Amino acid sequence: MSDIIKILEVYGMVFLQGLGGTLWVSFITVLLGTLLGTVIALMKMSKIRPLQWIVDIYVEVIRGTPVLLQLYFFWLGLPRLFPMLTLDETESVVLALIFNASAYIAEVIRAGIQAVDPGQTEAAKSLGMSDAHTMTRIVLPQAVKNILPALGNEFITMIKQTSLASVFFVNELTTSFKVVQSATFLVIQPLVISGMIYLVLNWSLSRLIRLLERRLRSND
Repeated sequence: MSDIIKILEVYGMVFLQGLGGTLWVSFITVLLGTLLGTVIALMKMSKIRPLQWIVDIYVEVIRGTPVLLQLYFFWLGLPRLFPMLTLDETESVVLALIFNASAYIAEVIRAGIQAVDPGQTEAAKSLGMSDAHTMTRIVLPQAVKNILPALGNEFITMIKQTSLASVFFVNELTTSFKVVQSATFLVIQPLVISGMIYLVLNWSLSRLIRLLERRLRSND
């Protein structure tokens, strides 16, 4: 315990910087991954067959390959396929995580939308609402209530997946562990510190999601 306190006194700022990097990467991944996942879910539910096929292939490829392999593809393969792209390590990792998250979120959102009673859509159309208004004002708000637990689990998974960015030495918590471990030649103590920060972060997010669930249920 004394070693952990000493490490925090000397290298506390390193862990804080890593936490900031993890929060930033997680926020961007969650935000853009959710937006892209919503678009993909709507495309998959469209009546345009070629669009459905493209989205199906995209989702299966993303879900069927390891995340680390996707990170390497965006870091090494993408610039060779598109030489005009100039992405650094951080940008490559964030982009890969966004695309990875979008495939999983798309399936969650699609399932949530399909779980909404079709009668809701029929009632909205009978009132003269357009398809866009029906989806944004009637279907999606109800779908969010259905998918919030699963979506929350995906968010937590995204935060944990940011640790893979340490492979490319992107500034985040696991990278902070590696920096401190290299400087102190200690393994367990900095590992415990990083693990506790991840635990508190994900526990806080879980509590927030549960609070939102209770709020939505009380509004019903």
